[in-house]
Amino acid sequence: MVAAKRRIEDDAENGEPAVDQQAAESVAKRVLVSKPVPNNTTMPTDYSFIAPTPANCHKLVTYNVNSLSAASKKGFKEYLNAEDPDVICMQETKANQPMVFLVSKKTFPFQYWHCSKAKKGYSGTAVFSKIKPVQVTYGLGSTGLDDEGRTITLEFGSFYLVNCYVPNAGEKLVRLDRRLKWDAAMREYLTELENKKPVIYAGDLNVAHHPIDLARPDTNKRSAGFTVEERDSFTSILKGDGAEARIDAFRHLYPDATAEAYTYFGYRANARGNRVGWRLDYFVVSPALLPRVSDVIVRNQCYGASDHVPLVLYLKSAEGDDASASSGEPVSATDAAAADSARSDGDEQPSS
Repeated sequence: MVAAKRRIEDDAENGEPAVDQQAAESVAKRVLVSKPVPNNTTMPTDYSFIAPTPANCHKLVTYNVNSLSAASKKGFKEYLNAEDPDVICMQETKANQPMVFLVSKKTFPFQYWHCSKAKKGYSGTAVFSKIKPVQVTYGLGSTGLDDEGRTITLEFGSFYLVNCYVPNAGEKLVRLDRRLKWDAAMREYLTELENKKPVIYAGDLNVAHHPIDLARPDTNKRSAGFTVEERDSFTSILKGDGAEARIDAFRHLYPDATAEAYTYFGYRANARGNRVGWRLDYFVVSPALLPRVSDVIVRNQCYGASDHVPLVLYLKSAEGDDASASSGEPVSATDAAAADSARSDGDEQPSS
């Protein structure tokens, strides 16, 4: 507990958002076992390293699939079957319409898609869930920001889950202004949700928050994802507008993790083979949810279907999380109407 307290005090002195001390002390810091970081370039054929889900926990996964169609030909479906999450949030699906035959509704009865209307084969998000949400929302409701299919929000009984693919600032930072506008809109959106219940903000957030979060910080100070503007903007999202800060769950648990924390390895210059990566994928949680965080795991063995690896959150379950249980109605299949080219935002009540 002393170490946790010291970390909080140090963060406050360094301008980092202060985390509620009682909540922080309830979740012990971890040290990752020192071992070589994998540098395979194709997906595993043996997934025996995936341990069973801890008792009374939900398993949530976030995964930038970098084209779901392509990933499915390179081991994504085998990985999904082995991982067997309760919910998987996917980014950069590049789907023009729902891929309704990709995964059985018997396995994931609730499947939601948000496809880009700005251009084909671009961006896009999707969520597959075994747990029935109360409501699903597409986009941020912000004019000019919802045409690329970047956000899907699922409301569960005790929390909101926001699946997000944050815009990249682009080559020569040509989209940096749009990126910062997005962050401001997201900060406001998360605050609005938190006025109702706690939030998990998950996805490819396209930022390496600190130098520890990428292999070569000194040569990337003006690279998209590591500019001071983007890093400060993410700090503002963590600080939020309330009295307590949101928490980067992985970094809270593993404050000293370096290469084993990277979730992205570009295809250029043999980045994976040389273990030159970035930590771009996150689970950010409201303070009220921190005591429910059992663990966060980087699946750094699972590279090859995409240029990202999956990130897993074990969240202690709570009564009322599943709308099926509270309604007494059977789980049934639901397609996301938002993925239809005629719609990009709004609310949808899951069918029953």
